[in-house]
Amino acid sequence: MASKDETEKEQRLSALPEGVKLGWGIEKKRRRGPKGELSIPQIVQAAIAIADAEGLGAVSMSRVAQSLGYTTMSLYRYVSKKNDLLLLMQDAVCDISIPEEREGETWRDQMKEYVRLCVDVFRNHPWYTDIPIQSLPLMPYNLRILEWFLRIMRDFPLNEFEKMSFILLVSSYSRACGMIERDKALVLKDGGSLESFEGLDYTAALQELISPGEFPHLHPILMSGAYTGEKDNPIEDDLEFGLERILDGIEQYLEMKRKLL
Repeated sequence: MASKDETEKEQRLSALPEGVKLGWGIEKKRRRGPKGELSIPQIVQAAIAIADAEGLGAVSMSRVAQSLGYTTMSLYRYVSKKNDLLLLMQDAVCDISIPEEREGETWRDQMKEYVRLCVDVFRNHPWYTDIPIQSLPLMPYNLRILEWFLRIMRDFPLNEFEKMSFILLVSSYSRACGMIERDKALVLKDGGSLESFEGLDYTAALQELISPGEFPHLHPILMSGAYTGEKDNPIEDDLEFGLERILDGIEQYLEMKRKLL
């Protein structure tokens, strides 16, 4: 018989979506199927392999079951809804190797590494952002990444709300950069060129369309070669440049907070 504390814990955990419970290993024991026993990690990895190769649209319960040599009904003994499977797939690809702390490494360096590793998730799994965000992070691997960022900020003179806001800021930038890298990779995979993606193939045509009268601020940018990458970029990497400015802003805010202490 369960104790009062165990019963109350079960009641609290029952509020979680089914997919989240599966991610944390909070699920009822599944009955063995006719051909033996599957596992949730097996199912999730099979779905990821399909999505990586063919896109999210190719993932279905029947297709995943077929790839494993099981019937569709066998999968439903483990994952009852496709949405739960998608949630598990998202979290599984966030099982990244979180770096150990290294002596002499600055918080800026650590945040840059955070962004790079997050961008890699989007680049390696182009389907990731095709799954809508349905809540704040609840899954275990997502929360371990969150824990990593909080570790970076542990000595910051900030309250908990300020820290969470910085996580949202840097993570949103990571997501935006990741989507750009993902889209670039997809264009190249489909036979497009880097020149077309960056607009270089269309410079002459745009110069005919963008007049100084109608576009007084865009026209000089276009004519300078900065819009389509016609000339070498003196700041080199736009995404890295933007990240540096975000970190500058965080640094200035930290200095202001320290002066108030």
